[in-house]
Amino acid sequence: MELKNITNQVTEVAKQAGDFIRQERKTFDPDKIEYKGLNDLVSYVDKNAEKIIVEGLRKILPEAGFITEEKTTTTLGERYNWIIDPLDGTTNFIHGLPAFSVSIALKEYDKLVLGVVYEINQDECFYASKDTPAYLNGKEIGVSKNKAVADSLLATGFPYYDFSKQATYIDLFTELMRSCHGLRRIGSAAVDLVYTACGRFDAFYEYNLNAWDIAGGIVIVKQAGGDIVNFKGGPEVIETRELLATNGLITGELLSTVQKYFK
Repeated sequence: MELKNITNQVTEVAKQAGDFIRQERKTFDPDKIEYKGLNDLVSYVDKNAEKIIVEGLRKILPEAGFITEEKTTTTLGERYNWIIDPLDGTTNFIHGLPAFSVSIALKEYDKLVLGVVYEINQDECFYASKDTPAYLNGKEIGVSKNKAVADSLLATGFPYYDFSKQATYIDLFTELMRSCHGLRRIGSAAVDLVYTACGRFDAFYEYNLNAWDIAGGIVIVKQAGGDIVNFKGGPEVIETRELLATNGLITGELLSTVQKYFK
């Protein structure tokens, strides 16, 4: 399988879905939102964008199955499965905040081998496969060179329906807020990851994440030279739903702080 060629095709599918989302944002009616759960929003835009993506990906790799956020299809493949978030940052989209993205990853057996994240508002397409560097709109990217948390800009996300670890998370947030250049909360984990991959952030951390939130970005961060670990320092981030993405230089320092609160 020629991953480089497939990646190029997937970027076009992501952009096609992004174009649809961009156009719908101009006339979107907030009264058309639905609730999947507490503060867990979805709209016809998410669902239709997912259908566009699924249709496009089926043409690229007909034997592959799908793991999708909106479950417009639930067919699984034996060897290959696409992992799709058609609109990561739905709440931002609904409220008109310009930070939302399309995220697509390809998993071969249990390994992620390809990732594409298209940030719609800036028209920025990030992509990588296991055999290539990471790219942004055709230009190779890499993680930052900062060696200390004190010199770093960090990103995180806040829980919006599972508040069981809220107090602990705020304590961690408070410590990090005092020891770095700043903390940002954009509202799209996929964007947080690719911004870490290209050096805009030095690290990103969050818990209670789903596979479709992070799968595409994981590949891109790794191929850009960064680290992806869970809060215990292990590689299982999708399984544990805990993720720390860094430039590789501040992993140890940041992980030791995280582990004060998440043992």
